[in-house]
Amino acid sequence: MLTLVTGCRGRVGSTLVSLLHRGGHAVRAASRKPAGLSLPAGVPAVACDLGDPTTFAAALEGVGSVFLYAEPSHVDDFLAAARTAGVGHIVLLSSSAVLTPDAASNPIAASHHAVEEALTASPLTTTLLRPGAFAGNAYQWSAAFRGGHPVALPYPFSQTSPIDETDIAEAALAVLTDTRFQGAAYHLTGPESLTATEQVELLAAASGTPVTVNAVSPEAWKESVSSFVPAEIAEGLLGYWAATDGSPAEVTGDTEKLTGSPARTFGAWAAEHAAAFRA
Repeated sequence: MLTLVTGCRGRVGSTLVSLLHRGGHAVRAASRKPAGLSLPAGVPAVACDLGDPTTFAAALEGVGSVFLYAEPSHVDDFLAAARTAGVGHIVLLSSSAVLTPDAASNPIAASHHAVEEALTASPLTTTLLRPGAFAGNAYQWSAAFRGGHPVALPYPFSQTSPIDETDIAEAALAVLTDTRFQGAAYHLTGPESLTATEQVELLAAASGTPVTVNAVSPEAWKESVSSFVPAEIAEGLLGYWAATDGSPAEVTGDTEKLTGSPARTFGAWAAEHAAAFRA
């Protein structure tokens, strides 16, 4: 069965393509701009812009399953094209933010919630992957590390259970290739709850770069990221960090259930990516 993987410029999508190909599964890599994708030899690339329905039919031709990113603007058109093409199973990369009571209006959760609603209302078999914070979110601090500056944190003791993107890709591989796991929802987390300060400390130890944490006001942080983080998203992040300040993040067993291995630690991720945090 041919699997279409959308969003192949992202870390999860690109890793999943390699895992499927390595396992002998037929896979097609999709991206809004497929030219220049770094793919295993023999893996075809196709244009699929989830914001442009005219790209759907060609991308889905002959496809039996899809790994889908949560773009709500034309999800109904995508589902109609998928049904026409004979797709039987869609795996959605959603977010654990949909588990909050205000998911429909939460600026971080809303797009994922809308796509989940559309998928679960369709006749297609749907599997929902709901990861929490990505370990790769730590790249936001890499410039401070490399420049020898303190890491500015509005809520230094906000806690998450960061998950390695490789674990997300391996979980996606499992649900795409093993029917036992299909048609359910999974809350994917890393193996431990860590404060933002503890994550910075682990990165400092792994990279050998001494860095301090500077507690800043929410307003100062919002202003510092205003050129690249939309105000609505910044407010959503601040609200999330405030709600989790000093509160241990949930840790589930779903990652290990799907991958068959314990979830990778943030310390291991930090060691693997230490070069990005060296001055």
